Amino acid sequence: MNLPRRINADDPRLADVLALIRRSFAYMDGRIDPPSSMHRLTVDRMKDHCEAGGEIWAAGSPPVACIFLTPKADCLYLGKLAVDQAYRGSGLARQLVDLAARRTSDLGLPALELQTRIELVENHRAFARLGFVKTAESSHPGHNRVTDITMRMTL
Repeated sequence: MNLPRRINADDPRLADVLALIRRSFAYMDGRIDPPSSMHRLTVDRMKDHCEAGGEIWAAGSPPVACIFLTPKADCLYLGKLAVDQAYRGSGLARQLVDLAARRTSDLGLPALELQTRIELVENHRAFARLGFVKTAESSHPGHNRVTDITMRMTL
């Protein structure tokens, strides 16, 4: 397995990363409300993410695992962590979270943060095993119930 590599805005593998995310997040359809933002994700939006200072990292060729990183004022935001079904349990998620923690330190930020949907309790447990702690609950616009939780890893 190739080590995770940073993908730039002009990398042709962006389309492969998008396909990986769609496959990996498909199980959420009909399970979470509102639907996943991956339905609005496009290669052009991924390019914009990279050009605006965000990072996309992927492992494998074609990619079998990926992560999006977005610097914020007080943390590095981890999003779109995806591992292909055939590679789950292989340690790729931990490898990507460890990479994100190194990037957090490289950027001089104190914490790594993510959000996960309230319905995905197995993800809550997985992120807790990786060192994240629940810090907040929030709601998507138009919803009067909690729709996601924020988890944070202080470095």
